[in-house]
Amino acid sequence: MNGTGPVADARAAVDRGEWLDALRLLDAGGDAAASPEAIELRATAAYGAGDFDACIRAWEELHGLHEAAGDRAEAARAAAMLAMYLMMDTGLMAPVRGWLRRAERLVEGHDEVTAHAFIAMTRTYERFMCGDMAAAEEQAALAIELGERLGVVPAVVIGRVAMARVRIFNHQVDEGLELLDEVCAHLMSGEVDALTTGMMYCELICAAQGLALLDRATEWTDVMERWRHGVAFGGINGRCRVHRAELLRMSGPCDAAEAEALGACEELRPWMRREYGWPLVELGNIRLRKGDLDGAEEAFLAAHDRAWSPQPGLALLRLEQGEVTTASALIAEAIAHPVDIPWKERPPFGDLQLAPLLDAQVEIAAAAGDVDTARQAAAALQRTADSYSSRGLAASASLAGARAALADNDLDDAVHRASEAVAMWTELGAPFDAAVARTVLADACQRSGNLESATMHRRTARAAFEAFGAARRVDRLDDLLTAERSPAQTGDADAAVATFRLDGDMRTVAFAGRTTLVRDLKGFRYLARMLAEPDREFHVLDLVAAEQGNSTAHQPSDDDDLRPSTGAGLPVIDDEAREAYRRRLAEVDEDIDEARRLNDTGRIALAERDREFLVAELAAAVGLGGRARTVGGDAERARTSVARTIRYSLRQLAEHHPDAAAHLEQRVRTGTYCSYRSDPVARLTWEL
Repeated sequence: MNGTGPVADARAAVDRGEWLDALRLLDAGGDAAASPEAIELRATAAYGAGDFDACIRAWEELHGLHEAAGDRAEAARAAAMLAMYLMMDTGLMAPVRGWLRRAERLVEGHDEVTAHAFIAMTRTYERFMCGDMAAAEEQAALAIELGERLGVVPAVVIGRVAMARVRIFNHQVDEGLELLDEVCAHLMSGEVDALTTGMMYCELICAAQGLALLDRATEWTDVMERWRHGVAFGGINGRCRVHRAELLRMSGPCDAAEAEALGACEELRPWMRREYGWPLVELGNIRLRKGDLDGAEEAFLAAHDRAWSPQPGLALLRLEQGEVTTASALIAEAIAHPVDIPWKERPPFGDLQLAPLLDAQVEIAAAAGDVDTARQAAAALQRTADSYSSRGLAASASLAGARAALADNDLDDAVHRASEAVAMWTELGAPFDAAVARTVLADACQRSGNLESATMHRRTARAAFEAFGAARRVDRLDDLLTAERSPAQTGDADAAVATFRLDGDMRTVAFAGRTTLVRDLKGFRYLARMLAEPDREFHVLDLVAAEQGNSTAHQPSDDDDLRPSTGAGLPVIDDEAREAYRRRLAEVDEDIDEARRLNDTGRIALAERDREFLVAELAAAVGLGGRARTVGGDAERARTSVARTIRYSLRQLAEHHPDAAAHLEQRVRTGTYCSYRSDPVARLTWEL
């Protein structure tokens, strides 16, 4: 635009990425700020500034303005763009479908205009995310054709990416990846707008991650990282950080991966709604590998609160917490009823969606001694790996086969398959996964009588886990390696005695030749109960019940254990934002009514899930009867409370007796069931 004035100045501010300045200029623009150009600028600036609801309101206003003026083509374009923004960051398909239907009705019988390309572009991903691959492919071809003819570059690019992903799901992997490489080259040319470029870089990486193509995912993430500085806006920077966190989860170190995931959660908070579950789950997966079970649970449950599947991470967390039966039930349910809530970050359906679930099921079934389930899940995962050209899937399948063979006492096959997995994960630059495979290989070697090889593999795995930052895995291998030492190495001394005795409101702690006095804490009383019966698993509710009624002592407040927020729930929202949620609810209800008229049960189910999510978000924002909302039952609340209290107490003990605190940190396990694991070598007894 030529000339000067508030709208021209706002346009220049938007071009510079100065979103708040653009909004201030538009606010002061008077009548000029009510023009269609100014409203569209406001939508872009609001999105860049992190006010997603204001962005949607601006597109709604623009749609209404064009419709009132009788400009059906522009009203349709605004409706299609509104649908695209809703789809990018909310994952709520019912409102998306509603706005697309409005757009389609407006241009029905109309001469070909750019709105047709925008509609096809958005409809492509609406169908893709809902698992209708045939319709997605048809709409992608139409988007490409219309985009090329009408000069709508985003329609061409988005159509090509969707076409490539459909072909991958149809097992045309090489052809799909070739198309994605072509799109990547186009994006690098700088000819595509910043928002489309960022979203499509994200799509390329998601496609590679879904195939477990770590090398391709790394390459495309590096390209996105170099591009984004000074160019990306909205949630694109945060999405890039999630992808970097995913790759660091594979390569390590774990602390760097967690920092990226936390940064992504913080950056994406203003834009994402339901899809905020994606970075939360990644944070949970990283913390699970790190050994921070309480932090992993916090992240997984926060994702679940947003109607986002935390599986298989939550099932593997329960396994790590020793709840094998619960883990088995969770993963069986996830496989029997895969989440059909639309999402584009992972394969929306089919064998690629099931692959990580099957991988987890094998591990859980092997731990439970369920040989049949382990064998069946491993075979299914192998069939998926055979269908796609992916070393990552092949490595997962080999390790799954090794676990199943070991559970079935087929030791030769277990050694062979675990060795394959170690070699492939090492080649892929995934040290954590290679170390996990080595632990399975060590178990197979030990049961085969090859104790020296078992010890060697465990030592190598331990070093890899330590470098990665997987503390719990290191502790577990330390226990095994210590137990493997000969009596001549360990000696056969009498059992050592330690003290953890309560005297009034003080506690005497004696360990490893050092004695100290500390003020008693609630967490110490939980620990004393476990120390009294080593290796017994106590339900958290039993620990709480046993502690209640004891002498009053200092109890940590909520502020004693501050941790970085994972954003479990929306910030408090204002009246305008609540009204936006109610408009989305009305759109969902319209979609449900139409689906019922068409007897489309699948669409009804998806729309009803959208409605449940929106109602839950509103309830979280406004409160229920003025009371704070609580999540989970008594056991869930007790699990979090007991773990937090024990952590706080051990930190206090570490200030007075670091060795005793370190020993208890290593030997105490928390979760729904808590225990103190005795040391079979040290033969330590506690005086209470």
